[in-house]
Order: sequence, then structure tokens, then C-alpha cells
Amino acid sequence: MSREGQGGKLEGKVALVTGSGRGIGRAIALKLASEGAKVVVNDLDAEPANEVREAIESAGGEAVACVGSVTDAAFPQRFVDTATGTYGGLDIIVNNAGYTWDSVIQKMSDEQWYAMIDCHLTAPFRILRAAQPVLRELSKKETGEGKRVVRKVVNISSVAGLFGNAGQANYSAAKAGIVGLTETLAKEWGRMNVTVNCVAYGLIKTRLTGNAAAGETANVGGREIKVGVNPELLATMERTIPLGRGGTPEEAAGAVYLFCIPESDYVSGQTLMCTGGLTGV
Repeated sequence: MSREGQGGKLEGKVALVTGSGRGIGRAIALKLASEGAKVVVNDLDAEPANEVREAIESAGGEAVACVGSVTDAAFPQRFVDTATGTYGGLDIIVNNAGYTWDSVIQKMSDEQWYAMIDCHLTAPFRILRAAQPVLRELSKKETGEGKRVVRKVVNISSVAGLFGNAGQANYSAAKAGIVGLTETLAKEWGRMNVTVNCVAYGLIKTRLTGNAAAGETANVGGREIKVGVNPELLATMERTIPLGRGGTPEEAAGAVYLFCIPESDYVSGQTLMCTGGLTGV
């Protein structure tokens, strides 16, 4: 990423990106920053969050880290306050943070169920609720000055949320819910000149969708969650994708970027499938 001496389509915008220390979120943060946005980077852990912040700064951009779990009740206000306190505004919100914790329904615990609902649906709801007063006041001030500034919310869903996926009742339900939240807020927030859209990913190659045989785990809230996909299933999934492969984090970030640029100022309440042509699972 390099933008020294360059303008960009997001010049001067302030962006919140959850889960942006790794994977897709990292690629989103770097992409928005490369186009001029000032980014509030978030991760559970300080090290990856600060690595992304440093990468943005070394390329001539601006970023600040806000470390913590999106599921903590106090996090949403702290996240929003970091943007307004550091940069004096808020223009883009990307609700990206997430992971999977799979099981067939008869073996799924309440803890597994609520972990996915809390991370993928309740956390975005709380962040957007915390942001609303800021967006309302900014819009009110600009309207009084005869200005129209369009702000952007991009929520992240999945093909599992659109079509369901065996072993993912919890994740699929949460990702279906975020589509409903997106469509509702598109109706509520249009009067504030805020567009609210959603990107539903298919197979994007990150550590969470790598080869499960590697035995990698992720520590989330003190739990060691096994990550990855069965290698045979992974190969089958890739064969069903019309483009013949899983996507890269950078390609995934590109879909979010489309909803953040001025060319999409009249697009709201939509869900874009970023799947390499896959239209069902």
C-alpha cells in the first residue's frame, strides 16, 4: 500500500473497521487508507492492530488502533469516541469482525449459539446505535449549512446467511440477521444521507478458511476455537465456484470499497454477493 503524495476517492473520510488486524478486515483497512481515509483499526489483540496502523502510517496514511472485543458492552461507544476524538468526525463504518464456531444443531450448545449472535449481529447493532447520535448531529449541521455529505455503512454477511449452510445454524442465523438490520437502517438513516449496504462473502482465503488439517486455532474470549475447513470439502467448494477458486482478502476488500466511494451514493439497502459467481450453497 502506498499513497504518499496522492489524493484518493476517500480523502479526509474517517472510517471505523472492526476486526481489521487480520484477514479481510486488514485488507479493508489498507484499501480505505490507500484512498485517503483515516482509519480506526480494531482487533482483539494489540499486536496485529498496531501492525496495521503502522503499515498505514508508513505508507503516508493516518490510523489509530482501538483494541478490544466488539462483544464487550462498553466497546461500541469507545470505538465511536476514538474516531470523533482523534479525527473529529465519522464517515464510514464497516462491521467486519467475526469468526465461526460450527456444529450440527443437536450438538450445538447455547454458548456456541449466542457467541455467533453476539459477534455477528448484536455487536454491529450496538456499534451502529452508538454511532447514530454522531451521524445525526453531523447531518443536521451540514443540512443547516446547505451541504449534503453522504456517509456509508457496510455490514458483512455471508452466503451462509442467504442460503444456509450445514453445521452453521448459529452463524447462518446471525448473518441472515445482519441483512435484515442493513435493510432496516437503510430506511431509517436515509434522511441523514447515510447509505447502508451489505456484502455477503463466499469462500475467501484467510486463516479461518484454510486447511483444517493444519490444526490451527484462534483464541476468542479465552476460548480456543478450531479454525479451517476440511481439505476435501475445501477442494469441493472451490470446484463449485464458477471462477474456479476462492477469493483473496484484497478482492473481498474491493467489494466493500465499492459501497464506500461517491459513485455508490444512491445505492442503499442492498446486499452484494462477493462469491466468484457462486449463487447458492
